[in-house]
Amino acid sequence: MSVPSAIIVGVGAQQGLGAALCRLLADKGYHVFIASRTLEKIAKVADAINASGGSAEAIETDATDEAAVKRLFEHAFAPQDEIDPPDFIVFNAGINRHIGFRGVTAAEFEEFWRICCFGGFLVGREAAKHLVPFGRGTVIFTGASASLRGKAGFAQFAAAKAGLRMVSQSMAREFGPVGLHVAHTIIDGGIDGERLRSRRPDVQADTLLNIDAIAETYWHIHRQHPSAWTQEIDLRPYKETF
Repeated sequence: MSVPSAIIVGVGAQQGLGAALCRLLADKGYHVFIASRTLEKIAKVADAINASGGSAEAIETDATDEAAVKRLFEHAFAPQDEIDPPDFIVFNAGINRHIGFRGVTAAEFEEFWRICCFGGFLVGREAAKHLVPFGRGTVIFTGASASLRGKAGFAQFAAAKAGLRMVSQSMAREFGPVGLHVAHTIIDGGIDGERLRSRRPDVQADTLLNIDAIAETYWHIHRQHPSAWTQEIDLRPYKETF
């Protein structure tokens, strides 16, 4: 008997959103293709899932490298006796840091765009190529409140995230009518994961978004009936000002 599968692009530390998504999907019976630039990190996530009885595979992938993204999808969608083709794909890669506008270099601006926007385009395009023939599937892009408004010192991040949001909207309008569910999540607040905790160890948990709670929302989007699909949803801790 075959099992369903998913591709999660942009997985880092075990205490991060990408890893939380991988664990949730594995718990739901999915084989998870875990993709990121840092093989050491995703190997740890895959090993932990496999050790607990789940099924996961770490695949080193630079989401900004067109050839690498194509290889990832060709591998995941190759016919396998015990694994169904993926029906759930998440683009979760990102980069963010404060840089005063006058100090942003051209290289830095392009780096943010390549990781946050261009990578999303590459993943989204390959997802559409492979999923549309099946007439089903879900693609979710992890966005940010920066896609709606640019804050001082974050022009490079806001521009890239706004672009990713438009990629998501265009895909949804083009492919929704043929059965492909495309959604964009606006993460409005800090995520309670290893990256933020390493910089701000004293921050209160109830002011942050819980990684498992976000993952549950992604799963809910994937399971929605096509008569009531979400294209965009915003998530924030209850103490976040908006």
